[in-house]
Amino acid sequence: MDSTALRALQAPIKDKYRTDPQSAVVTLKAQGSLDDQSIACKVETGRALAVAGLHPATGGSGLELCSGDMLLEALVACAGVTLKAVSTALEIPLRKGVVRAEGDLDFRGTLGVDKTAPVGFRAIRLSFELDTDAPQEKIDQLLKLTERYCVVFQTLNHRPELSAQIQKRSE
Repeated sequence: MDSTALRALQAPIKDKYRTDPQSAVVTLKAQGSLDDQSIACKVETGRALAVAGLHPATGGSGLELCSGDMLLEALVACAGVTLKAVSTALEIPLRKGVVRAEGDLDFRGTLGVDKTAPVGFRAIRLSFELDTDAPQEKIDQLLKLTERYCVVFQTLNHRPELSAQIQKRSE
């Protein structure tokens, strides 16, 4: 897809959102079911069933997916798609590219070993390795716009309002 095709594809969508801002608000949903045999949660991805379990650093077998890894994978996927869309719109040719994310966790917090240790990532680093002849100022603009428009990056960067609840099922 080139920049003209991308603009043509997105133009009517953008016009609709300008005239009807509420139509741009979409609620994305995810659902999982608790495994009755092990400490795991089966998440329906739409394409396959992803079974998440404990990370080996917390006693897991390593056979199930780690939700921390899944978070980093979501960041890589979103940043990669965003970078491709931005590079297409800016007509920055990319021959190849690799997107990497890594994050630091202190599992003492997760396991309640040390109440001062954070639960969750202390730091996340996102990097891109690109095969391109674009000048540095275009690459700088590409990074800036990728950061700006990547949904997962911005969600992690600007904490959303969070809430949790439990509804007890009666049989």
